[in-house]
Amino acid sequence: MERLKGIFLVLTGAVFWGIGGTVAKKLFQQDHIDVNWLVTIRLLVSGCLLLTVQFFTKDRSQILGVWKTRKIAIQLMIFGLIGMLGVQYTYMASIEHGNAAVATLLQYLAPVMIIVYFIFRKQTVPTKRDMMTVSLALIGCFLLLTNGTISQLSVPTVAVVWGVLSAIALAFYTLYAVPLLKEYDSLVIVGWAMIIGSIALSFIRPPWQMDYTSLTIEAYLYLVFIIIFGTMIAFWFYIESLKKLEPKESSILGSIEPLAAVVTTVFWLKEPYGFFQWVGTACIFGMILLVALNKGQSSKHNQIHKNIKPLKVS
Repeated sequence: MERLKGIFLVLTGAVFWGIGGTVAKKLFQQDHIDVNWLVTIRLLVSGCLLLTVQFFTKDRSQILGVWKTRKIAIQLMIFGLIGMLGVQYTYMASIEHGNAAVATLLQYLAPVMIIVYFIFRKQTVPTKRDMMTVSLALIGCFLLLTNGTISQLSVPTVAVVWGVLSAIALAFYTLYAVPLLKEYDSLVIVGWAMIIGSIALSFIRPPWQMDYTSLTIEAYLYLVFIIIFGTMIAFWFYIESLKKLEPKESSILGSIEPLAAVVTTVFWLKEPYGFFQWVGTACIFGMILLVALNKGQSSKHNQIHKNIKPLKVS
């Protein structure tokens, strides 16, 4: 029963993550929600909720304890400003200008960014699996973005740029979080990082600068889904699943996230999705599975990959 509960938690969390991006696109299309405001309110509310979960279910002393050491406090500020805010903003901007399917798949190139980073740093020698991973990612991206036609992109160029920046931001987010996670629970680190990111973005678009009366009931329901289900519950469920499943199992099952984004984008929002884009999607799924299956290896960059999915908050 515990194993089945773990499978339910990870699948539910991953599906919520994937659908959350599609719902955000619906808000951009239907209600013309400003991306700055959405990212600010999403991070602020979700961060407070995650710290509340920590307070009632785990070691509550960590919530304020993380600020007692100057070095950790500075690292947390950098993680929140560059890592969390960087990932969240670039991902949402990619969705706004393109669609959730492409944005989510592009963000999943982060493991490839990490592999390339360590190769150039000469800290690891690329293996055959690494080369296959990078090749699948490149082929998948080419087909996803061109649908087999070089002369025309399937999404606007600006959406591709934001999507690639999202993958780079997620790679930084993943690598930079490693020492923080050795000291404190992930709920504390991610919760505070969200709050830090929201406060920074509030200087550009304060959450109170919004005509709340202009929003429809449907729009409010979408907002609740994005903030509660697509962020806070998705992350919480994934973390809880790690107590009942092996990290490799959770990572593989969690890769249903981009599938949820693709399916809801195509069948709910009716976005065009060509044959070669499906082939490209399959290649990127192959890359994700290669990374997930390789987590048992001992190489340095694969050890770091273990932190990618538990920290992922799309």
